Amino acid sequence: MDVDARLRELGLELPTPMTPAGNYVPAATVGDLVYLSGAGPLRPDGSMVVGKVGDGGLDLDAAREAARLTGLQLLAALRAEIGDLGRVRRVARIFGMVNCAPGFNRTPAVIDGCSDLMVEVLGDAGRGARSAVGMAELPFDIAVEIEAVVQVST
Repeated sequence: MDVDARLRELGLELPTPMTPAGNYVPAATVGDLVYLSGAGPLRPDGSMVVGKVGDGGLDLDAAREAARLTGLQLLAALRAEIGDLGRVRRVARIFGMVNCAPGFNRTPAVIDGCSDLMVEVLGDAGRGARSAVGMAELPFDIAVEIEAVVQVST
């Protein structure tokens, strides 16, 4: 699959991968698996989507869009690591964390923003195992943080 052509078809442009906020790398390859560090929702203007979901700060639609932006960050980090996204064999796992107010329990619907993007861009190879959990706080008050494990051809 020509993933770059698919991105153009969808009208999507991958951002510049975020610089790590600590002592870690954005991606680490072990065999045919690429472990992508947690990424956050970076808008094209460079600002982050911040705030809690479910307390009047961010609604479900805004949180889903934040997860979609985070998915673009993950794809950008993956491309920086492996060069060609056509090497993706399968998204093995996505782990999504949502900065949510007490009582908000629709975290799977939020992380669908990222999961849906992966399937749009990568087809069935973008569909993998997933967890979506609520957190009391996330770094820098970001709305979501998502990490992934991706299998690639060697």
